[in-house]
Amino acid sequence: MPAGTSIRVEGGIPNVTMPSFDKSFRPGKVKEIMADVLKSRLEGLEYDPDNCSTWCREISDEVKQRLKLLGMERYKWVVQVVIGEQKGAGVQMGCRCFWDPKTDNVAEEKFTNESIFAVAFAAGIYLY
Repeated sequence: MPAGTSIRVEGGIPNVTMPSFDKSFRPGKVKEIMADVLKSRLEGLEYDPDNCSTWCREISDEVKQRLKLLGMERYKWVVQVVIGEQKGAGVQMGCRCFWDPKTDNVAEEKFTNESIFAVAFAAGIYLY
């Protein structure tokens, strides 16, 4: 069993309790990681529709790998990145998921320059 978790037995059925504070989802840290990756990957680039899908995949993979380094072993990470051309139009994104509000959470971060807008979304779902 990973460090930071404990088992509580009620009626003979084991239940994994909530993660300890140092192993719980903290949106601030997740936002810092996403902001750093977006800035390092997109700063100075111009919009190119042929490269956007590759950029999205590479950015989301890097964010997910860095989130795994936070040591929250029991979390399943869902990372989505959208990149578009900066033309002044509005964009809306939505997502739905069943989760436990006591342990699961979400963070999002935005990046813009003269040519590109990008939105990164990360959800952490605790596996009981």
